[in-house]
Amino acid sequence: MIDQNLIARFQPYRPTNSLFLSFEGIEGSGKTTQIQRLKASLEELGLNVTLMREPGGTPFGEKMREAILTSEEKISPVAEACLMAASRAQLLEQRIIPLLEEKDNIVIVDRYIDSSLAYQGSARGLGAQSVLEIHNRHPLTIVPSLTFYLKIDLETSMKRQDHRGSKKDYFEKENSQFYTKLIEGYDHACSIFTERFQVIDGKKTQDEVSSDILSAAQKLIKG
Repeated sequence: MIDQNLIARFQPYRPTNSLFLSFEGIEGSGKTTQIQRLKASLEELGLNVTLMREPGGTPFGEKMREAILTSEEKISPVAEACLMAASRAQLLEQRIIPLLEEKDNIVIVDRYIDSSLAYQGSARGLGAQSVLEIHNRHPLTIVPSLTFYLKIDLETSMKRQDHRGSKKDYFEKENSQFYTKLIEGYDHACSIFTERFQVIDGKKTQDEVSSDILSAAQKLIKG
């Protein structure tokens, strides 16, 4: 059991009319496509949308991203978790918080703390409690108002990755057991933060997924 007082520390940050959204999912879930689609749809409504990614989003974070994803040697699970948290803290301080403190900005991040819960907490075996403890300091306790989890199964992930035909990065090279643990980790994250998670069936058509996401986003924007 995770300490409930610890969980309560992680709260959405919405000081103005701005909004913080995140997308999560295993490889092949369609995050990249759906993020771009949501951005286009929201901009058609006259909204100001900024996209970011993790790890990355700042000069510091992008260098860290390159180092991790191209690594040829095994990185310690604790080191992984701390590196991700470091990149996240820099992104929050340098870009996310300043945008949210202005009016009428929508910030969409491709991966956030729930990736750490899934990848390092579950797949690497650190446990959700340990990951949350690493983040138990401002600004890392800031979480999105809404997180879209594009859920797919292992078979769908593997098929879509094979279809891409591109060179695999540090995490994509992992075996099926790793991906099974990832799915378990995301399911656990959903159970921890039930109020902000919107689980989307990632096996639907792109148009159906886009419609589900836009509907949920609009509902939140309208309050």
